[in-house]
Amino acid sequence: MPHPRFTIDGGINRQYKRFNAVGTQLTVPLLPPSEREDSNPTSHFLASVSDLFEYSLQNCEDSDMVGITISNEVNVADKAIGISFRRKDQITPDVIWSGKVARSNARFNALDKLVLTSIL
Repeated sequence: MPHPRFTIDGGINRQYKRFNAVGTQLTVPLLPPSEREDSNPTSHFLASVSDLFEYSLQNCEDSDMVGITISNEVNVADKAIGISFRRKDQITPDVIWSGKVARSNARFNALDKLVLTSIL
């Protein structure tokens, strides 16, 4: 069984009637890498976020349209990273890292507590 990369501290669901959509907000602390894993912070962060997306979108079909925001619970002054609506099968760690996280002013740490909101 793979080592878990996050725990869920809390979650809420919200109805967006204007968009005929449902949103889920998860507060998630990332866990440190296990002894068997690569301890590189960037690799660990990407693997953790990938697992988190897989978990939060597990009840979606690949063709469902999904929008996601990620914010840092500690550094609330930083703007959230937003991934615009796209099909679930188009959301990959590469999309997050290459475009959004790398260019953002947010100070993400591999062990931060993140707030992930997904809108379906």
